[in-house]
Amino acid sequence: MTTGFSAPCMWMRGGTSKGGYFLKSDLPTDVAARDAFLLAVMGSPDPRQIDGMGGADPLTSKVAVVSKSTREGIDVDYLFLQVFVDQAIVTDAQNCGNILAGVGPFAIERGLVAATGDETRVAIFMENTGQVAVATVQTPGGTVSYAGQAAIDGVPGTHAPVPLEFRDTAGSSCGALLPTGNVADMIQGVAVTLIDNGMPCVVMKAQDVGITGYEDREWLDNATDLKARIEAIRLEVGPLMNLGDVKEKSVPKMMLVAPPKHGGAVTVRSFIPHRAHATIGVLGAVSVATACLLEGSPAAEVAQVGEGSRKTLSVEHPTGEMSCVLEVDESGAVETAALLRTARKLMDGVVFG
Repeated sequence: MTTGFSAPCMWMRGGTSKGGYFLKSDLPTDVAARDAFLLAVMGSPDPRQIDGMGGADPLTSKVAVVSKSTREGIDVDYLFLQVFVDQAIVTDAQNCGNILAGVGPFAIERGLVAATGDETRVAIFMENTGQVAVATVQTPGGTVSYAGQAAIDGVPGTHAPVPLEFRDTAGSSCGALLPTGNVADMIQGVAVTLIDNGMPCVVMKAQDVGITGYEDREWLDNATDLKARIEAIRLEVGPLMNLGDVKEKSVPKMMLVAPPKHGGAVTVRSFIPHRAHATIGVLGAVSVATACLLEGSPAAEVAQVGEGSRKTLSVEHPTGEMSCVLEVDESGAVETAALLRTARKLMDGVVFG
């Protein structure tokens, strides 16, 4: 399918995801026309996305729409769009902290933000959730650098670090950190924590749904009985999380946790929501790490968490780990969350829909 429309686009890897970064002004203003164009760009719907730029995986079928912000104290506005692979769906129902890692570099490259020395802080308003993140971008000599010694699991090699600091993420989509008001709810015989600290998630112990929590992605993607069971839970909790009917939504994410095996705080297997994640989403990791701090939650029962007001929680996933640094107040509530990501510019040109 072609639309006859084209637009300037920068293709970037952000964290462990990949996709197209667009200036809002370069896309159709009509949402239906915009979505039709993005579906054509990615080659959806098609499991191989053979007629487009998508990589036949939800992690490589993503879009960032960026614009100069008029909000006080904010540099740019960022809208994340998930383009489904095998369905004609483009959704803004969730955020993406991995694609977020490329927004700061992209904004500087496109002239929306001026470099301020060897490092440039970019304040980003995340339109999907109404929250703010601050990215620190390496800009030696006033130019974005993607080369460096920072490594993140799920991405080969090393690159320039892009630390991301999240502010006021609790209840970003669900209206509250715990939308039911409970640390744990019993859904279809399984104890779950319904939580939203930047990403709506359903956190449960892997053993409670019949697995160890250490299975690899391929095994999980072929576990049809397991996927049917957790999907039934997901559909039931959608309204409880103030998300309504989630049958065709990409949230909430399903998080199956187990005790850590490699010195971290917790092991997780993530479904996003119908395919197993090769790693874990940035904001999904923040929500899981937060659940580990809630006494009485399924995650807290299996997690190993240290003392102190600043807690570094290593969230183990199928291909490594992601470390979340959480600052908690005297009551134990999470005040800020920060993670280390990297990004890389892959292509800059014109894409055709």
